Formats: sequence, C-alpha cells, structure tokens
Amino acid sequence: VKINLTGTNFTPFLGRPVGETFMTHYATTAALASLLFGAGAKRVRFVESTQSKADLEQSLVFADWDVRALSALGRIEFEDTRNLGRGKTYSHLKVPGGGNLFSSFDLNHAYEETDVMISLTKLKNHVTTGVTLSMKNCFGLTPNSLYGDQAGSEDATGGRSPLHNPRGYETIKLPGLKADATSTDPFYRVPAIITDLCAARPIHLAIIDGITSMSGAEGPWCGPAAEMKFIAPGVLIAGLNPVSTDAVATAVMGYANPRAKRGTKPFTHCDNHLVMAEQAGLGTADLSQIDVRGMTIEKACC
Repeated sequence: VKINLTGTNFTPFLGRPVGETFMTHYATTAALASLLFGAGAKRVRFVESTQSKADLEQSLVFADWDVRALSALGRIEFEDTRNLGRGKTYSHLKVPGGGNLFSSFDLNHAYEETDVMISLTKLKNHVTTGVTLSMKNCFGLTPNSLYGDQAGSEDATGGRSPLHNPRGYETIKLPGLKADATSTDPFYRVPAIITDLCAARPIHLAIIDGITSMSGAEGPWCGPAAEMKFIAPGVLIAGLNPVSTDAVATAVMGYANPRAKRGTKPFTHCDNHLVMAEQAGLGTADLSQIDVRGMTIEKACC
C-alpha cells in the first residue's frame, strides 16, 4: 500500500491535523488493512519514500498513527522506500512500450515483491500536475537515493528536483532516463514520469480519500498564492483502474472534462497525465466509458 506523506512535516495545517488536509489519514489505512486481512491477505506492507532517516514506523508515530493498533490487525510491515531499505539490490522495472521519458526505473524491492499494488491518497489539486490522485501518488516510488537532489548516497533524503527539471543536476545519472529525453519543462516532465511509473509498476486498486482534504494545491509549502483551504466533501473514491478512478475523482472535484488539454483547469499550466496514461494504454479517462457505481458524480461533486 503506497501511502502519501508528502515529506515529514506533521505540523497541523489550515487548523487541522495533516491527515485531514494533505496526507494519508490513519483511519483509512486501518480500515483498509482490516478489509484486506478479511479478504484473505497474508501480509500488508505500507510503503512511502520520506525525507527522513527515521524508520517509516517512527515517522508514522510522529504523524499520530497508532502503529501498535495497526500492527495488531495482522502481519503488517512498513518500509521506507527512499533507498534500498531492507533490500540488497534495487528492482529493475521496465516501462512497457518504451516510455515517454524513462524506459525503466530502479525501485525499492517492495514494489516488485507484491501481488497487489494499492495507491492510497488524498483528493487534492497540484501546482505542477493540476490534480494529485492515485497516479500522482506513485511519483514517490522513485527512491531519493537514485532520483533525488542527493542522488548517489543511501543516506539521501533530498527531494526529486532532478525529475522536475534536470538543470543544475547534470552530474546526476537518472537510472532508466532515455537518451532523447531532453525536455526541461516540469509541466511536461512530471506528467510524463507519472505515466511511465504507472506503466512500469501498475496500480491494482486506487483509493482516494475525499472525506476531508484541501483545495488549491497539494500542501503548505505551496504558499498563499495557491489560495488553499480546508474542505470536507465526505466522499471516498475507489476503483480497479487508476486512470478511470482519477478521472472520476477529477470530475468530483468540479472539473467537467478530466481529459482537458493543457491550458484548461485544472491542467492550466501542464500536460494532462490522465490523457498521457490513456494514450499509453493504461486505462480510459473518458467518463462516458467508465462504470461508476454508488453515488453519482453529480451528487458527489465538490
């Protein structure tokens, strides 16, 4: 289960705990783990690439997770995938079809050693990609030790600036980067990398927490210009295809056309990674082709 901590700053934001605004909430992980064990799972492993050298369990304690209660549900494991973690080597995952910017990725072993890959995240906007949902959550699969500012060190905790824009990081050799991938535009690069990652490491179950969240951006670091505010849509969106699930979530956020081109909200400045994923054969973002069950999009719309 790939959770979304977006760093390790657990200071309350917008007057609310981080799990209510921009990070995965403990309650959703506990509910999910209980359901997975009830469905026959033998092991549930929570993974995230943090910007801390602490074990993931310790980071989660700082985030006010009840790790003991979670672990009591069954065989629970935690792994910080910012580096090798408990693995001896990185897993080499190829991008089917050759990819947009990357033909392969070197990732923590946990992303290969699983029968089911789940993305558990929040319902949010994103300054660079318009929306950050189940697919964008996978941008954090890339280990800081290979794809971050401090790449080359297993102690690396720096962010992933070289993925956003390689300028200034020319000495860093990003594993799997295609020789003809010369664009320095983060508003193309990040959507393209999201698509490549989701092709290399497919998501089997996408879960988006819109019970409470935030609008305007993805976190407190985005600044006042983003006009961020706390919201409580009261919805939980889940699906077996991440492209379709994210398309429905985008519509629930109030954007009528999840397949909009760059220049149209929410993809005002960026390429649409939902469309890129659709073109890569990962699923459909066409609402008319998606089997939506439960509450209608119109009733769920934020």
